Amino acid sequence: MKFIVLARSIRVSPTLPEITGPLQFRCFQHDFVPRDPKAKPKRYKYPPVYNPYGSRPPPSEKIINLAERIAALTPEDRRQIGPTLGDKLRLPKMQPVSVEGVDLGPQGGGAAGSAKGEEKKAEKTAFDVKLEKFDAAAKIKVIKEVRAFTNLGLKEAKDLVEKAPVLLKQGITKEEANEIIEKIKTAGGVASME
Repeated sequence: MKFIVLARSIRVSPTLPEITGPLQFRCFQHDFVPRDPKAKPKRYKYPPVYNPYGSRPPPSEKIINLAERIAALTPEDRRQIGPTLGDKLRLPKMQPVSVEGVDLGPQGGGAAGSAKGEEKKAEKTAFDVKLEKFDAAAKIKVIKEVRAFTNLGLKEAKDLVEKAPVLLKQGITKEEANEIIEKIKTAGGVASME
């Protein structure tokens, strides 16, 4: 306690020179001029539409005439402009989009799209295994089989089996699907392939 009182009584003189003058030093605003408090704030005019690329010059007279001529054409003639211009400029041709098992309707070629979908269904390579039902007495065996090929924990596999009918595995080959169905059948469950 005496030491603290003694330390407070001793005053150390500052080693820095005393600063005598205004304490305003603005190294980054060398030309700072304070705002006049009586002046009205400036009003800035904003553009009606923000364009980050700046304003574009107006189109030339040649382009305006061309646009007017295109607008005067019949709808059938306007539809032919795109392909003709593509041929003239040698643009690459657009390829039709085909998605497996999905009919794109009028865009995808109508009946041709549905015929392709039927061919794809016939050549199906990925199958899903669905657990339809199981015997109550064989529940533990079915859970063990489900755990074996799904890599789930005991609780997750139990919850999955109790939700039957449920998908067990998706996107597998026909041989794998048949193997899983046989294992579930021997364990006491009923599974199907989709």
